Amino acid sequence: AKDYELRQYETAKWVSTVIKGETQKEAMRQGFWKLFHYIQGKNEREMKIDMTVPVTCLVKSGCTDFKISFFVPFEHQDCPPQPTDSDVFIEERKAAALFVRSFGGFASPEKYAEEADALARTLRNRGQPFHEDFFYTAGYDSPFKLFNRHNEVWYFKK
Repeated sequence: AKDYELRQYETAKWVSTVIKGETQKEAMRQGFWKLFHYIQGKNEREMKIDMTVPVTCLVKSGCTDFKISFFVPFEHQDCPPQPTDSDVFIEERKAAALFVRSFGGFASPEKYAEEADALARTLRNRGQPFHEDFFYTAGYDSPFKLFNRHNEVWYFKK
């Protein structure tokens, strides 16, 4: 469809942290830095790991806990170094079909919510079953990139 795509993702490992009781913007900031320290060597092997994209944030309806995640690079998928920060963990996300809506610009929590609402409306109108109680935000750009920015919202297909 022109306003969304259906993607199939394979099983993969992500490094994640959950920030509780903050605004989404503050949770993203805190979570990003916890994960950034992990890839800078705050792990059992004191190994530097390349930064990957996207950076995702799990947003659940009516919940103030946000799970921020970095994709573990392909060369570390089999055996990622364990985090030394007890708030950071490796998770395996199972293969899944995702409905994805892309948009540009600097994404705020409000903009992500607006795009997620638009995607949910479109999916409902087209009779596409999806998990409505949560969505992921996905950011692909450094904060220093000013033009041609790429952001996404993801809903899991039922």
